[in-house]
Amino acid sequence: MFFAQYYLDCLSQASYMIADETTGRAVVVDPRRDVSEYLTDAATHGFTIEAVLNTHFHADFLAGHLELADRTGAWIGYGQRAETEYPIRKLSDGERISLGDVQLQILETPGHTPESISILVHEHADDTLPYGVLTGDALFIGDVGRPDLLASLGATADELGRMLYDTIQNKLMALPDAVRVFPAHGAGSACGKNLSTRRQSTIGEQRATNYACRPMSEENFVELVTAGQPSAPAYFVYDAILNRKEHSLFDTANPPRPLSTEEFLEHGAAGAVVVDARSPQDFATGHLNGSVNVPADGRFAEQAGMVVAPEQEVVVVAPQDREEEIVTRLARIGFDKVGGYLREPEGAFPTLADELRQAGRLTADELRRALDGDEPPLVLDVRDTAEREEGFIEGSLHIPLPELARRVDEIPADRPLVVHCAGGHRSSIAASLLRHKGRTDVSDLLGGYGAWLAQPAPADA
Repeated sequence: MFFAQYYLDCLSQASYMIADETTGRAVVVDPRRDVSEYLTDAATHGFTIEAVLNTHFHADFLAGHLELADRTGAWIGYGQRAETEYPIRKLSDGERISLGDVQLQILETPGHTPESISILVHEHADDTLPYGVLTGDALFIGDVGRPDLLASLGATADELGRMLYDTIQNKLMALPDAVRVFPAHGAGSACGKNLSTRRQSTIGEQRATNYACRPMSEENFVELVTAGQPSAPAYFVYDAILNRKEHSLFDTANPPRPLSTEEFLEHGAAGAVVVDARSPQDFATGHLNGSVNVPADGRFAEQAGMVVAPEQEVVVVAPQDREEEIVTRLARIGFDKVGGYLREPEGAFPTLADELRQAGRLTADELRRALDGDEPPLVLDVRDTAEREEGFIEGSLHIPLPELARRVDEIPADRPLVVHCAGGHRSSIAASLLRHKGRTDVSDLLGGYGAWLAQPAPADA
């Protein structure tokens, strides 16, 4: 058996290829849109990709099932409850897919979504102990899939939570302890609240250590798994719907278009959002007026999806030689309306003096002195709720970054703003978004809440 996990750090997303090395027949599970890595590996090993299986309709990324089917002729498989605009094969609970001696067995495991499935992997057809189980977003390492993401699509968190209880307690925990667990996401994903950095585990280990896998009542389970979930990025619903639809394919042979300074400004004047993917430090030194800073060195796609709407055209300012990477990462969440990128921004910026701005940034000491002054600024905390529960700046307003774009009007406009997160990355995104939305007196806190805590205690008056 050939078994490979492909892990995408910036989305904490895992996909898989499983093949029978004797027959050369292969399947890919939960692929991303840029499918060249799967195709290259298949060609290297002499495999034919016969099927593309999605464990569910993903919300955090646009899956690559259409791209792989187009390139290979593979059929697309989902659970029985899936309804799509494109042809699929609906897979029944207990159904086996034979690749030769290697076989896959479908388990219906709803709860994160109604159509969710898990996939048991049998290295040999007559093995009594499965090699492993691909659990999609039903069971993670250290957590389970959140049941509240589809509230706007007609499924309540309570209904899905009860499905998930049966999936975890009666189906997955019924598997032998030695079965390996291969989830679709790891730490950092907003699909759960307590995901581990580890990329595989076992059923026995999860039974012993996962808070949601210990024996409990259905009511306790639902209360436990629905509490304290992080705010979901706005694009999640968009992707959950788009993954059901026939849509345009991601074309790696059509690279992003370099734009002259004049063309770039024309796109911006016509309403395109300028996404500046440089570091917060470089952005603060000088950036185009109204641009939004989403640093490439981080969870770029997810955070871009928090502050840019899918229907908006985007033009990109990228770090040197990373333009194609940035466009690919946007495409992974279905953001295909990229008008191009600014050619050699470091050379172009000196000619754009009238369009350039610097970002206000305060040290923790400067913020403390400003708060003690006669006209203190309003402090905006854009961390997640769980982070804020561990401590916050007295008097600060709390709006998590994923909610900020739709809640800007809740922020008083009669005071200067200082935005902070944990370390200074998300606050640069948030502050730039607020300036983009028309707020003029906005700074962010250098070093974030960590720097605030690290200050020496103020001396008594």
